[in-house]
Amino acid sequence: MDTEKTLETAFGELDQMIQQLESSEITLEESFRVYKEGMELLRYCNGKIDMVEKKMLQINQDGTLTEF
Repeated sequence: MDTEKTLETAFGELDQMIQQLESSEITLEESFRVYKEGMELLRYCNGKIDMVEKKMLQINQDGTLTEF
């Protein structure tokens, strides 16, 4: 991934890849390439989600904020 993507963009690309893989017109070689790209995109999404989770704050009962 050379450029920064939003999660929405990445999920849209994953959806397109799934549609390609479900197509009966895709060759076996092409399906392997699409699958590999999809797995790389999933790793990217997981990393972005992990970053967001680390930045999320939890409001405690006393009104203070803590990261979780």
